[in-house]
Amino acid sequence: MSRHASMVGQAEDYLASRRKLGLQLKIEGQQLLSFAQFADDIRHRGPLTNELALRWAILPKGAAPEYWSRRLGIVRRFAKYRFLFEPKTEVPPERLLGPACRRPTPYIYSEDDICELVRACSDLGPAGGLRPLTYATFFGLLASTGLRSVEALRLNRSDVDFSTGTLCVTESKFHKSRLVPVHSSTLHALGAYAAQRDRRHQLPRAQTFFLTEKGTSLKYGKMFATFQELRKVLGWSKKNPSPRIHVLRHAFAVRRLLAWYTAGADVDQKIPTLSTYLGHVKVSDTYWYLTAVPELLAVASSRYEREFGRRARP
Repeated sequence: MSRHASMVGQAEDYLASRRKLGLQLKIEGQQLLSFAQFADDIRHRGPLTNELALRWAILPKGAAPEYWSRRLGIVRRFAKYRFLFEPKTEVPPERLLGPACRRPTPYIYSEDDICELVRACSDLGPAGGLRPLTYATFFGLLASTGLRSVEALRLNRSDVDFSTGTLCVTESKFHKSRLVPVHSSTLHALGAYAAQRDRRHQLPRAQTFFLTEKGTSLKYGKMFATFQELRKVLGWSKKNPSPRIHVLRHAFAVRRLLAWYTAGADVDQKIPTLSTYLGHVKVSDTYWYLTAVPELLAVASSRYEREFGRRARP
């Protein structure tokens, strides 16, 4: 079978053309090549068909329907490209397997929750070691800035500017970089941590801002395992919805919105600022984060009554 006759060869051509446009397509590329290899392994011949795409999309038995839909969406984009060269190519209808993502109800942390989390970090072992302070400062930073956890993990010492009170987040999601101003209390906590860190590791083995007990960079896997440990200690494992690390970002966005509503600010004018601060590509991504907590509903209802209640009265 020639390279261009094989589905793998066609998929590689498609990925090469997309990557020339600056797209990385790491996970999507792996998935598409998996589909193409599947097609070649079962000796599929001729144009891509809906039946073939569906057969591969639902291969992981027991997977969530959203996952199947995302897999089909990858093949659908490839099929639209192949249609330009082979008119008999079948393009799977959009949403054939339902939505590709379903927004779960997030657990919005209260201020008490965040205080409990930071206190629990302080009880981690070893007693008197750097690890308790590392995690207390790390999770406190996520809660007070809405940073993505990977952004905080990747911060280098030089990225924290104590003179200007800003964090430099470089090459984050979608290759976006940004400056993140932080509150004076957050800057104080970062400074206290840095002093303890440098006292314990005068010659660290890594230049990241957050270090482990051994002076190496803090990794996502260890951080995630520690959070799971803290959830059990705090009894959060039984909560529904379950508190997650990323939802600290949701909680930050909601609290910021609540503060603006309380202050009587023009929220529609403020949202683009919040979107930039969070490093979102589109404002719609920021709206995805905003969840109607009881406090927010109460403030919104009060503003509605003040604005429209007066107009309705004779």
